[in-house]
Amino acid sequence: MTEEEEEAYRALLRRGSASAAPGRREAGAADGGRPETSEGAESGREVLERLLVLGLATGGAHGVIRAIPPARAVDALVESRLRTLREELESEATGRSVIESLFMECWTAVPPPHDDHAGEGQMIAQLHGIDAVREAIDELTFFARTEDLTTEPTGVLAEESIAVSHPINMRLLRRGVRLRTIMGAAILQDEPTLTYMRELVSHGAEVRVSHQPIERVIIVDRSAALTPIDPAHTARGALLVREPGLVATLVTLFERMWEAADELPSEEVDLPSDVEREILAMLREADKDETAARQLGMSVRTYRKHLAALMRRLGAANRVEAALLAHEKGWLN
Repeated sequence: MTEEEEEAYRALLRRGSASAAPGRREAGAADGGRPETSEGAESGREVLERLLVLGLATGGAHGVIRAIPPARAVDALVESRLRTLREELESEATGRSVIESLFMECWTAVPPPHDDHAGEGQMIAQLHGIDAVREAIDELTFFARTEDLTTEPTGVLAEESIAVSHPINMRLLRRGVRLRTIMGAAILQDEPTLTYMRELVSHGAEVRVSHQPIERVIIVDRSAALTPIDPAHTARGALLVREPGLVATLVTLFERMWEAADELPSEEVDLPSDVEREILAMLREADKDETAARQLGMSVRTYRKHLAALMRRLGAANRVEAALLAHEKGWLN
């Protein structure tokens, strides 16, 4: 931020607003009322435009420009500076092949006796232990340029996992990488994970919830993928796959899981309709679908369709759980 831009921002704070339209005084003009030259007016308009680009001001109707609150302005400047520094460092590291040369030290190292299958030069490499998997994720995401596809079958992330993945995912989103994640249905009952996923969505990520079993996989730029050695014990390690045919197959699997999943519910209250409330009430009053459908004046097929949709929204595994969750949310009141 230059001295001229700072002065213009301070002037906006003092005066409340300014206009970038020709013929009106600019933010940087003196407060004494002395007329500006056309050259000075043009310069003032340029400064105001730079404030808009910096995120220190907002534009309104008729070209009126207002300063954003100081706290937000400082935060915007810090974020902009950090983003610039990160881009400069990543560009420098990539241009000089620093990361590649460091990883080459690992690739040329003699593998330990128990792990004669490891090695980044292979199309399929075994990574043993959670630390090795995290190192691979760091490498893949650092070089990611277009897309990151991830699934989490359990739907629940531990506090440690959120702490580790948060900076990685935010870095991807800042760089414009498309981030798509499929979570297991248990996320709907886990507030910390739900809050974290909603935060990512607010920054541009796409998140869906699957009510069907899904496979664990991470795919980066459709050129490399990670999948567990043992899906039942993911801490044992993972397979790092770079073979194009296998990666393409995993991408196809991910797309099928994605299409079958639902959008992550927003924070806004999504209250049921009157018909849906009646259907939920029938879970307590009727012991058969046929009886409930007849009392509501609809077909059994329509009744079951509504009920299945409600169970998905509630994240319920069965009808009893659906009734309990609906009661907790106040939907039956």
